[in-house]
Parts: sequence; C-alpha cells; structure tokens
Amino acid sequence: MMKMTLTSSGLILAALGGAAFAQEEPELVINGEIPITTRAEAPASVEGALPEVISGWEFRSPETQSLEEDDFENPGMIFVDDARAQFDTAMGPDDQACSSCHDTPEDLAGARAVYPKWDEEHGEVQTLEMQVNECLTERMSTDAWEYTSNDMTNMMALLASVSRGMPVNVAIDGPAQSTWEQGKDIYYTRYGQLELACANCHEDNYGNMLRADHLSQGQINGFPAYRLKNAQLNSVHDRFKGCIRDTRAETFEPGSPEFIALELYVASRGNGLSVEGPSVRN
Repeated sequence: MMKMTLTSSGLILAALGGAAFAQEEPELVINGEIPITTRAEAPASVEGALPEVISGWEFRSPETQSLEEDDFENPGMIFVDDARAQFDTAMGPDDQACSSCHDTPEDLAGARAVYPKWDEEHGEVQTLEMQVNECLTERMSTDAWEYTSNDMTNMMALLASVSRGMPVNVAIDGPAQSTWEQGKDIYYTRYGQLELACANCHEDNYGNMLRADHLSQGQINGFPAYRLKNAQLNSVHDRFKGCIRDTRAETFEPGSPEFIALELYVASRGNGLSVEGPSVRN
C-alpha cells in the first residue's frame, strides 16, 4: 500500500494509542511487580504487514508513560475502584450481584485477554461487553447497560486491570474466521471525504508525526484508555467511532456488527502483547 503524507487538517485518526516512537525499548512494570510486554513478534495473521507489534504506551512521552507505572498515579484506576463497588452491588428482583457468581473480580483474570471470542451458545462472536450484558439480563434479570455507558466502561477497566500482564490471545480460527475477515475488510477500507483507512495511519505511518502527536499502531491491548485529552475513560468502540468520524464519514455505532468484527480483527493484531488497561494515553 502506498505511503501517505498526513498533512490534512482533519486527520486525527491516530488517537487509538500514540506517542513518541522510541528508538530504545522502554520497559513498563506496573507497581513494580507486573511486567508488561509492550513489543512482541507480529502474529502470523499480520505477518508482512508489521515487523513487530508495539503497544501504544511506547509512543507516549516519558511523563505520560510514568502515569501507568503506578496505580496511585494512573487516573483510570479511580474508575476501576467504582467498578469494584459495582461488582458487589445487588441488582434485579433477586438481588444478585456479580459477586454472587464470581467471588472477586480476580476470579475473572484472563477474560480480557481472550475477548472478543466465538460464543457457541449464541452462534456469534461476542465482546466482553456483550458477555457482561448477558449476565445482567439472563442471570440477574435486570436491564442491560448501554454499550459505552460509564458503568460498562468502568467494568471493562476492572476486568482489564485483573488481567494485566497476561498475553492477548484472541482466537480467529473456526467459526470466528468470517467475522475476523469482515473486520479485516473494514480495517483496509477507506472511509469518508478524506478517504482514509485504519491501515493508512496505523500500519503505513505509525511512528510519524500527525500535528503534535505521534501515530501508534492502534493496538487496543490497553483499553479502556484514560485519555488526557478528554479526562475520561474511553472504550474501544468509542475510539473506533471517533476515528471514522474524523475521516468525515458516517460512522458505525458502538456494539454494531461492524465494530464487533473490527474489534476482533484489531485485537488479534495485538496477540502477544500484554493486557495493559486501563492505560493512559493523550
């Protein structure tokens, strides 16, 4: 694919991750005890597209990187604490809480690393948000959360936090293959008046400057991400929506089949990196 010079005023597609492209390899260890793999061999599914996969953390400034090294400094951990309280909150007519089935959030360590994944019972690829809503509606008999609501995004941060350091290992074979192919098609499709694809920024131009920012590979192993730009946690699908919107295109909606497929594809591009969320990004 032809290299691009990104000079148009509206090209803000970089915000999935991003930061100063380091020549030396920095090391991320959270709380002095959780080593995070921020570079890994490119998985076979993207061989030839990327020489290696790199977390967005490596593209951040040292000041931003340091916020992620200590939970007391990471602003995203405030929302993890909120989700811990929610985890023990009774809901529905039978006063069921998440902890009624799972004693602690730590019992769900590893879940973040393997989602999205094929759900045999429902015959579809499900995201972790879909699984949470299934628990709410089918097991707790209460209302589903909106896909990118504060409650949902906070819970995603909690589930990511208990999986930090575990390698992303999203399966793309078997019945999930067709959804993965759909996500790949979306990743390489040009959208909007600016005619940009995800790959134009995050494959062809990662490490290059886009205004005051540096383009990352758009890896999602660190999501939800606390963005300093908007001072809040941002979900994967919200970030997808923002990127497509910034190509000046009509965007898909969070939780749509298109974004589920794109999440599966993009998550698989980061296989081998560590779960890192909630991360801190610009």
